Formats: sequence, C-alpha cells, structure tokens
Amino acid sequence: MTGAFLAGLVAGYGVAIPVGAIAVLILGLSARNGFRVGAAAALAVATADGLYATVAALGGAGLARVLAPVSGPLRVVAALVLLGIAAHGLWRAWSGRRVGRVAEAPGGRGRHTPGRAYAALLGLTLLNPATVLYFAALVLGRRDAADPDPATAAWFVTGAFLASASWQLLVAGGGSVVGRVLAGPRGRLVTGLVSSGLIAGLAAATLLSG
Repeated sequence: MTGAFLAGLVAGYGVAIPVGAIAVLILGLSARNGFRVGAAAALAVATADGLYATVAALGGAGLARVLAPVSGPLRVVAALVLLGIAAHGLWRAWSGRRVGRVAEAPGGRGRHTPGRAYAALLGLTLLNPATVLYFAALVLGRRDAADPDPATAAWFVTGAFLASASWQLLVAGGGSVVGRVLAGPRGRLVTGLVSSGLIAGLAAATLLSG
C-alpha cells in the first residue's frame, strides 16, 4: 500500500463524508426502490469523484511541471485553497445545525432502476466544479507533482474512488436508523467537522511537504 493510495483514501473521504442533498437523494432512492438502486446511485457518485481525481491528477501534474520553478509558493496557494474549502465546510456544518433536515435534492422520478439511478447521479455529481478544484489543489500541492509517475497517479485515483464508494455505499445501505442519524442536524454537524478536519490535515501536510 503506497503513500499515494493512502493520500487518495484521505482525499476521497474528505470530499465524500459531508452529508448534503446528494446523500439524502441516495438514502431516498435506497429506501423507496431497494438497495440495488441506492448502490447504483452511490457508485455513480464515487465514479464522478474518481473522474475528477483523474482529471486533477493528470491535468494538475502537467500544470505543476510548467510551474515547477515556483513550486514552493504553489504549495502555499494549494494549502490555502484547501484551508478555504475546509473553512467553508465547517461554516456550512455549523450554520446548518439548527436546520431540521437537509434540503431535498431534485426529485427521484425516473430513477427507479439501477441504470437510471446511476446515470442521473453521475450527471448531478459531475455538475459540481468544486470537486475538481479540491482534487487539483491536492495534486498541485504534492511535492512530486512536477515529475508525475503514472503508477502514483493511478494509486491516488484508486484510493479516492474506493473511499468515496465505501462511504456512499454505507449511506445507501444504512437504512432508516443510520439515515436519520446522518441526515439529522447532529449527524451533518459531525460529518462536516470530520470532513473539515481531514481537509485541514491535508492542507497542513501540503505545507510540510516542502
């Protein structure tokens, strides 16, 4: 198990753990249509995270090669971006603690089969450009980004995908009790704090890698 794989795992959990509209939609699909549909939706979200991680690993590495002469300041900028994402997630989790439930995602009509649920959730998740910014900041902040190794990039992407998939499948298979806990104000606060902590840790690791 390589450092890149572990970095991908931490990155994947950092972006996947916060409970928002997509997680609530997965819960609803699983409750109404069964675990197979919920699992398909969960894997669609993980696929989107994996695609964004791939784009960031490939494009970010190429950009880092061009910017190698300023790699030190680049890591600082990447760390600041990650800290901003962590702070925003913390603010959302804290400000939403008084809200009784997460705002519903777009309705689940037409998503009653695994194939349709997968396609719909893949499209919805790919519409979030903040995810690619998150992964790009991670890749740009890596000390070895200017001299990328395809195997290292593959391990990073694999780790990110598996982390996202494991969490989303937990959401899909959690059932009503776990679902209520995760989607409730306290659950969203805890998952938001955990996610922000992971991302802040990644920012610190980015700074220290220099």
